[in-house]
Amino acid sequence: MDIILGIKVEDGTIIATSKAATRGISVLKDSDDKTRALNARNLIAYTGESGDTVQFAEFIQANIQLYSMRENDIELSPKATASFVRNQLATSLRSRKPYQVNVLIAGYDTKTDTASLNWIDYLGTQVELPYGAHGYAAFYANSLLDKHYRKNMKIEEGLGLLKLCLKELETRMPIDFKGVYVKVVDKDGIRSIEGY
Repeated sequence: MDIILGIKVEDGTIIATSKAATRGISVLKDSDDKTRALNARNLIAYTGESGDTVQFAEFIQANIQLYSMRENDIELSPKATASFVRNQLATSLRSRKPYQVNVLIAGYDTKTDTASLNWIDYLGTQVELPYGAHGYAAFYANSLLDKHYRKNMKIEEGLGLLKLCLKELETRMPIDFKGVYVKVVDKDGIRSIEGY
């Protein structure tokens, strides 16, 4: 019953992930952060099988950081990061133990001054979207995002739209997801937003 939502706005990208770690109908933990900072301006949010998600996120994080060390602190762009993640998922799909992980990658490219949001599923399908969701959030939030999203939204307006989506999820979800962690990726880097 994981929730991950992403909204790309004009000056950044907003990611929200549920705090609850669940197994079936049982809540095992109420403070599970389903995101990892890959570098200063790339953030991965993940959902899927419990063991696969953490192991895959740590593997991706370590490889992105290794690339930066080898290339004299040059950071991968959001597009390159998404391509690397997609390639790793597609390669694992053809192995005996494929990862059962769906991800959203939020990034900000300082060279082009643009935000990005990449949606990647466990089959290695990748697409850059203005907004996206995985898990049960996709069933309930996509219609609200379709109706209320605008291209030229600022971060504050995006957070307002996120609140609208969360209110709908709280109303319709059969289980308490214990709130969400909200993070913003913009030209200044990755920061957490409190109060959700």
